[in-house]
Amino acid sequence: MNKPCVSLIRAESYDLECLSRNLETLLAPLGGIEAIVKTGDRVLLKPNLLTGARPGKECTTRPELVHAVAQMVIDAGGKPFLGDSPAFGSAMGVAAANGYLPIIEKLNLPVIDFHGQRYQTAGEFNHLLLSKEAMEADVVINLPKVKSHAQLTLTLGVKNLFGCVPGKMKAWWHMEAGKDRDRFGEMLVETAKAIAPNLTILDGIIAHQGNGPSGGEPRHLGILGAASNVFALDRVMVSILGVEPFAVPTIAAQQRLGLIGELADIDFPLLQPADLQIHDFLLPDKLMPIDFGMPRVVQSTFKHLYIRFIKEPMTK
Repeated sequence: MNKPCVSLIRAESYDLECLSRNLETLLAPLGGIEAIVKTGDRVLLKPNLLTGARPGKECTTRPELVHAVAQMVIDAGGKPFLGDSPAFGSAMGVAAANGYLPIIEKLNLPVIDFHGQRYQTAGEFNHLLLSKEAMEADVVINLPKVKSHAQLTLTLGVKNLFGCVPGKMKAWWHMEAGKDRDRFGEMLVETAKAIAPNLTILDGIIAHQGNGPSGGEPRHLGILGAASNVFALDRVMVSILGVEPFAVPTIAAQQRLGLIGELADIDFPLLQPADLQIHDFLLPDKLMPIDFGMPRVVQSTFKHLYIRFIKEPMTK
């Protein structure tokens, strides 16, 4: 059985020209974008569009990264579109608040909100309500941000795919599976398995540390990582940040499920994790319960609907 390949490089800037060159270097060991995107493919770009409330605090995937990847997809003959299901607000609203409008207009990039449909999956979580748009895309490119997380310690590639669960259903899953950290981690892993991204590019040029996923502060790391195996990439990034795997429910779950084990199980064609080691990345002051409880689920659902239909009325 072939080992999964994780490509790692140093990247210091979001300058578009420099970033594009770095992405070509990053993806070369994986066969380049041409090994992933074929002419005519509908390609979902799935960034982290958590919130529009803290622009500049690195809570979301940088628009420059999305721009560079979208252009690579176009050059390969693909048809990129941007999609997410923010907990509050619309994908377009959150994207606009975080500086995406220029690239959306320049590249004529469609932006969609995800709509749910039930898909049969293996295991206990065979009743997942997942994005129809994600499940039916020809190619899924996952574009997460390296961030600390007050409930899960870290949010990386696997957690970013929870965005393929329609907005208000996220709060329901927090209530239904969040009473048990192990079970919640397994639900996130099963979601990632169902979405099965073709490529994950992890944005660690500037991360978000401290009381994340939105209450912390920017932290320059100077790292880009990529893999077709999202579980391997997450396992590597946890090692780079010096976080114990068992402290991150998604990493602990994927190890229990036998999806990826230790770093020895992974190939590194460029830099090794030890070459990028971070010794002082700040994690949350304390971990919060994953289970929001019924009052917060109701409040979250109401706020989602209020923002979506009142503050951001639907257009024709």
